[in-house]
Amino acid sequence: MKVLVTGATGFLGNAIINELQDHEIYTLARKKAAITIDLKERVPIVPNVDLVIHAAGKAHTLALNKFNINEYYRVNVEGTINLLKGLQNSVIPKYFVFISSVAVYGKEEGTQIDEKFPLDAKSPYGLSKIKAEELITAWCEANNVLCTILRLPLVAGPNTPGNLGAMIEGIKKGYYFNIDNGLAKKSIVLAEDVAKIVVKASQIGGTYNLTDGNHPSFKELSVVISSQLCKRPPLSIPYAIVKVLALIGDVLGGIIPINSNKLNKLTSSLTFNDNKARELLKWRPSPVLKNFRIE
Repeated sequence: MKVLVTGATGFLGNAIINELQDHEIYTLARKKAAITIDLKERVPIVPNVDLVIHAAGKAHTLALNKFNINEYYRVNVEGTINLLKGLQNSVIPKYFVFISSVAVYGKEEGTQIDEKFPLDAKSPYGLSKIKAEELITAWCEANNVLCTILRLPLVAGPNTPGNLGAMIEGIKKGYYFNIDNGLAKKSIVLAEDVAKIVVKASQIGGTYNLTDGNHPSFKELSVVISSQLCKRPPLSIPYAIVKVLALIGDVLGGIIPINSNKLNKLTSSLTFNDNKARELLKWRPSPVLKNFRIE
């Protein structure tokens, strides 16, 4: 097929392109791509393609400020609008895959959350992903395009960004500590596994959570990362001590890098159910703890 990949130079975009070597690939990104454009600023001139994989977007960042809040909407919503306008001016593709996020559910704790859960995000990032999903779904329905939405948790792979990247950097520099033995579990998936399922999913359509099915704990992840970095496993700080620091952080704001909200996230399990993908896509991912490589 002829395939357009947006966000082609990004972490996940690179992984997807590596799995598309049997197809004719058109890349779109802000730099170093066949189509060099900032989607939030301009409508692209799009070649005639069979499949669009929309992986471009502003990912969840650790620091939330006014600039980031505005950028979530501009990149994830206005960028999607401009892409759809560009596609409308070209030959309409047969298939469209959108890389979304489990952030759309708006959950900070819970287990086995599936696709039937309401989309209740309150964060700027989660809200922007919900809006992008709505825009893409409506456009695909209006143009008779088979639509697939993949909702991803933490994504692991070489040089991973985001929260997992920050964890790796903290272990590397010696300032990462687990809290209360790091027993909270989080869903995670390998970038290469997501990349491998994209084309197959595009031919079936629907909305899917993707995880590795094992949902490792912070402690398990930190042990694997420490081993690869040849570092000692991080120490654990008792919950009571961190709770006091979090309460101080509630009062002082950004002076202390933790508050009660962050503490709750770090000590609460949050896992997602991917049975739908396993049944309809025959999704068979690799265990992250056994196959994750930092570089």
